[in-house]
Amino acid sequence: LGWEIVRSDPSGFSFEARETSRVFLFVDDIVVRVRPEGDGARVDVRSRSRVGQSDIGANAARIRAFAAKLKPGS
Repeated sequence: LGWEIVRSDPSGFSFEARETSRVFLFVDDIVVRVRPEGDGARVDVRSRSRVGQSDIGANAARIRAFAAKLKPGS
C-alpha cells in the first residue's frame, strides 16, 4: 500500500505507519492492531491526518483499501 512502517510491536500484534501525499507532502499516521476475538481476530485500523481540517476522504479510502487486502483471495 506504499506505507512507511515506523514502529512494529509483534508481541502486541500492532504496527504504526505513515503515508505522505505526493502533491502537498502531507503526512497521515496509520495504526493497525489485531486482537483475538472468538474463533478469529478483530483488526482495528486508524488513519489520521496530521495537518488540516479535512482530508477529502483520504483516510477512509486508505482504511477501505487495507480492509480489501485482508479479504481472502486478495
